[in-house]
Amino acid sequence: MAFSFITYEVADRIAAITLNRPEKRNALNGAMVAELRNAFRQAGEDEAVKVIVLKGNGEAFCAGADLEYLQQLQQNNYDENLADSQELMQLFLEIYQLDKIVIAQVEGHAIAGGCGIMTVCDLSYAVPESLMGYTEVKIGFVPALVAVFLVRKIGEGRAREMLLTGKLITAQKAMDQGLITEVVPASAIAEHVHKVAVSLCTEAAANSLKVTKHLIGTVLDLPIKDGLGRAAELNAQTRGHEECKRGIAAFLNKEKIKW
Repeated sequence: MAFSFITYEVADRIAAITLNRPEKRNALNGAMVAELRNAFRQAGEDEAVKVIVLKGNGEAFCAGADLEYLQQLQQNNYDENLADSQELMQLFLEIYQLDKIVIAQVEGHAIAGGCGIMTVCDLSYAVPESLMGYTEVKIGFVPALVAVFLVRKIGEGRAREMLLTGKLITAQKAMDQGLITEVVPASAIAEHVHKVAVSLCTEAAANSLKVTKHLIGTVLDLPIKDGLGRAAELNAQTRGHEECKRGIAAFLNKEKIKW
């Protein structure tokens, strides 16, 4: 599949999806959102892909919505704006619910919608120079979609501070608040993310990653008794999976297994 605003490559079971509008600081528009949805769908359906890395080309990870795109939205009616908003909603949801692990490699700033995309990734690594935040309220907009995920990720109090003030925070503060996984020097981040992706490919069973991600994404929606009941069901189902049988056999035989 040919892309105009992103690049897509697969090597060693890792799909690299790169935002590729460096002259626009990788700002989002409708076409880029559509391409991202197609790329994540392609990676999700590719049996040769186990882990996905999302990154940006140039000085920014993603600067949010493109200015021309924002101007265009001013001409839309409610139904058109709703349909457009639902496209970004689907992208966030598809990343969050994808069966495969998604890692954000954040080199440069991640702002507004760009920070939203980073938020829904499973793991995220950022360089110390990165600033991130949700600036929508400063232009009379609302960080509606990401709020649903951010409250789950860092809690209501911290989410209120970020979403209501619209302030950008440092990568270090983002890590301290649980928004990102780790801060990594710019000289080492590409290698570090690659090592993490490789370790997930070789040291963890694909079904275990999928089931664990699903459980994390749904357990907060359930009362504790129902959540534990669902966890017990997944536990029992996983015990009968071929990968679990292989893994336990290797453990009992003191053999190293490579997934």
